[in-house]
Amino acid sequence: MNPQQGPRIATLDIETAPITAYVWGLFKQNVGLNQIVSDWSILSFAYKILDESKVHYSDVSGQEDLRDDSLLLNELWQVLDDADIIVAQNGRAFDVKKIMARFLQEGFPPPSPFKVIDTLEMAKQIARFTSNQQDWLSQLLTDQPKEHHNEFPGMELWVECLKGNPRAWIVMKKYNKRDITGCEKMYLTMRPYYQGHPNVAAYYDDDEVRCTRCASTQMKVQDKPALTQTGEYLRYQCGSCGGFARSRYTINSKQKRQSLLSS
Repeated sequence: MNPQQGPRIATLDIETAPITAYVWGLFKQNVGLNQIVSDWSILSFAYKILDESKVHYSDVSGQEDLRDDSLLLNELWQVLDDADIIVAQNGRAFDVKKIMARFLQEGFPPPSPFKVIDTLEMAKQIARFTSNQQDWLSQLLTDQPKEHHNEFPGMELWVECLKGNPRAWIVMKKYNKRDITGCEKMYLTMRPYYQGHPNVAAYYDDDEVRCTRCASTQMKVQDKPALTQTGEYLRYQCGSCGGFARSRYTINSKQKRQSLLSS
């Protein structure tokens, strides 16, 4: 990556085939490993690079074995290897770990290290919404509400895809891609409020004062300084995204630094 160009941020979402198993009933079943008929696999995935318009999508629909995700894994490995930051709803606990599980099973080397921004974790950190599910948040925070695939409601969409139903795969593609656009907009809306965002300014090879969240150079020094237990710093606000940041070096006088105690 050319550091002058900033980080490559990819919003990602995968859809998986369910585990099929022999069971004895419908309620409160404990499924043993010896009851599994077929394990889960990746059916499709979509991703979008921030500041690019295209949503990329791939699935297994054209294959004879719809549970063979080897071609998808090759593509996914490249997406993760190229990315500096992955954005996903529940991505830290689900999408990224599911992908890594398949990489390990199929003998892939690890992709280049990347950071994960989970929009579910963002919502929990920032606010107390009625629900932190994407279905709810995308309605509240974006103009891209989640696709409900009413033509194949609930589990039926995944079942029909595994049957090879061409119409179901069309609906799956729309569903998967809509999750990407909704998730990216949720991320951008919550980004100014989020504490702990990777410092994207570090990905630029220049001496500009940049926003730590969006890399804008429209940074304005605030009258109110940022204070820690032992230091006073310049506080900045981004004129683009609205997020706050502070200088790395204290503006305390030498005398003030010597007189301050730490508890």
